[in-house]
Amino acid sequence: MLFRSEMIERVRGKFARLINAEPDEIAFTKNISDGLNMIATGIDWKPGDNVIVCPELEHPNNVYVWLNLRSRGLEVRTVKPRDGHMPVDEIVAKIDKRTRVVTVSTVTFAPGFRTDVDRLGRECRSRGVLFLVDGAQSVGVLHTDVKKSNIDALAVSTQKGLLGLYGMGFVYCRREWAEQMRPAYLARFGVDLGDAHEASLGTEEFKLMPAARRFDLGNYNFVGAAAVDASLSEIMSHGTPQTERYVTQLGHALAQGFLDMGLPVSGGKPGPHLAHIVTVGTMDDNHYGSNDERFNKLYEYLGENRVKLSIRRGVLRFSLHLYNNMDDVARVHELTRTFLAK
Repeated sequence: MLFRSEMIERVRGKFARLINAEPDEIAFTKNISDGLNMIATGIDWKPGDNVIVCPELEHPNNVYVWLNLRSRGLEVRTVKPRDGHMPVDEIVAKIDKRTRVVTVSTVTFAPGFRTDVDRLGRECRSRGVLFLVDGAQSVGVLHTDVKKSNIDALAVSTQKGLLGLYGMGFVYCRREWAEQMRPAYLARFGVDLGDAHEASLGTEEFKLMPAARRFDLGNYNFVGAAAVDASLSEIMSHGTPQTERYVTQLGHALAQGFLDMGLPVSGGKPGPHLAHIVTVGTMDDNHYGSNDERFNKLYEYLGENRVKLSIRRGVLRFSLHLYNNMDDVARVHELTRTFLAK
């Protein structure tokens, strides 16, 4: 048991270093929706409080968590995307004295553009608003510094950019916010009994663990922790600033090649909005296909030729990481030209 405990704390510390947080500000989760719900239900909401979100650019799990809290009197304020981009100006304009949370994805679910989290973080911090981000599409691939970006809480799973397994994730919550929260669910690991055994009951009067540790529930996913222990070491050995520069070069090259073929790349010419995710096509409400049959056929053709990609909201999505290189980009371009020439 001691070995497993040491591993858990090692992993907690590694993830904290990856995002420039403190170990006490990290809790273990099952996935991103678990982490988002931990934060959302830990806040002492008052009727009339509001949260601001852009549903069209978020995964549904960062929408339903807020809709569910309307039963507590929460007002869900929504904004519309601007040409696929997160409308930062409109989000800021909607903040008022009853705004408790602003939530965005660091890189949107679709079409995969970067969000100006630094600006939103500054605006939220200056107003005392909790800034919660979904880091599904960025953490482990793009450099993340929660202190620099004034991020108050962040949820991430391990199976994407962190190169781990399904069924495990992390939630970061800044100490000042976490210690104002009371978890909706509480287990022994969230209770501070000092060095007492994990099975110790203590008394009916109990103290919560410091910062985000109060959100830890039940036994840990030791298999998932062992996997991400190794992948975190690999990721950190390269350095996330270097990885971000590398994958952004790949993403820009991939996008430009598609544009040169006359394909509709989301966001057009590569720029600051584009990093490691490139999407092609026209967004619609079709999650597992495109309303344009040409892109369904291109998706099938690339898959048959061992190119791993997905379709999200009608667009083909290509996601790059440090294991990709320019040869991969060139091969996708070659296959796509061959398909278009048919």
